[in-house]
Amino acid sequence: MQLYGIDAAATRAINDLAGTAAAADFLCIWISAIGIQLLVVAVAAQWWYGSARKHNRHVLVAAGLSFLLGLAINQIILVFVHRIRPYDAGITRLLIERSADPSFPSDHATAAFAIAATFLLCGMRTRGLWFLGAAVLIAFSRVYLGIHYVGDILGGVLMGGLAAMLVRTFYREGTRVDRVITGIF
Repeated sequence: MQLYGIDAAATRAINDLAGTAAAADFLCIWISAIGIQLLVVAVAAQWWYGSARKHNRHVLVAAGLSFLLGLAINQIILVFVHRIRPYDAGITRLLIERSADPSFPSDHATAAFAIAATFLLCGMRTRGLWFLGAAVLIAFSRVYLGIHYVGDILGGVLMGGLAAMLVRTFYREGTRVDRVITGIF
């Protein structure tokens, strides 16, 4: 079976769960609609939290930068890749409103996994695993609802991870820029 066939079959298998349980449908719609906003609030709310305040703030800024860089990378990819949505290809049933932009890569997955990867790369394992769990739920909801292929999600995971690694490489803790930013408030 070719790669597209595997992607379509995996996508269909997850989307076939939709409509079988009203509670699951409601939960996935809710997670898809406000999951990213909740992650952003969860990151921002930590600004004044913790005994290692400077390191904590560095990680929060890095998470924000990774989030933004991941989405910027996606915009560049969208110039070259115009993958149609799985509902337009007849692969899935859509449970939410249609999206106007191409399917690959998933912005939701990119943003959520950029945050999780940043926390994990910066040594904040417990928080990173919580964010990773939330990212998995958000990504799953996007396929469940019929808005993305599994491959779109995997592309988003890669872009989020790449963004986090680039930020980790170029935004160094303890530099003058970092001290100015993390010293705010």
